[in-house]
Amino acid sequence: MENFKNTIASDLLKIKAVTLAPKQPFTWASGIEAPIYTDNRKTIGYPEIRTQIAEGLCKIIKQNYPEANVIGGVATAGIPHAAIVADKLNLPMIYVRSKPKNHGAGKQIEGDLPENPKVVLIDDLISTGGSVLKAVEAVRKENVNVVGVAAIFTYQLKDSNINFKAAKTKLHTLTNYSEMIEQAHKENIVNDNDLHLLKKWRDNPWKWNK
Repeated sequence: MENFKNTIASDLLKIKAVTLAPKQPFTWASGIEAPIYTDNRKTIGYPEIRTQIAEGLCKIIKQNYPEANVIGGVATAGIPHAAIVADKLNLPMIYVRSKPKNHGAGKQIEGDLPENPKVVLIDDLISTGGSVLKAVEAVRKENVNVVGVAAIFTYQLKDSNINFKAAKTKLHTLTNYSEMIEQAHKENIVNDNDLHLLKKWRDNPWKWNK
């Protein structure tokens, strides 16, 4: 699995789904300056990579959530990956909107659930965990068991650890920030000084470049 994580990290870097720029950081919507920008939506345009991602997510589910009998996609970026995984595992699929529809039946969850559903939710990216944990909450409000979350990549922010623990929700990802920056260094995408800055951001996102 370790080599597989490196492969996924390398693929994300190759297609620029992940961009590292420690000397010219990006400003996120939260106002935080970050040396990384991630757009995992790019992955669906690369058949070989999206297949590897789906196979990896299937392994995570089989190993960590074997009781799961429904695959859930978190809108919007998690939906295509959830669809492929549900197909590979031959399981029912639902998807969860960011908020209920303001017309019709006002649904937030789309798709039919089997008897005694046990859902694993799939998302593309975990930052603080806010969006996916809102989806978890929406599913649990329907008295449905969410056994955990599977995702492609996590920034490993301390807030996400706190939030997932508070929500009593398990999280497993294909790769993570630490593995990503080490792979980038190995491929000479970043130099030693860049790697040092990237590690500083991981340890203190608000003060890393002060």
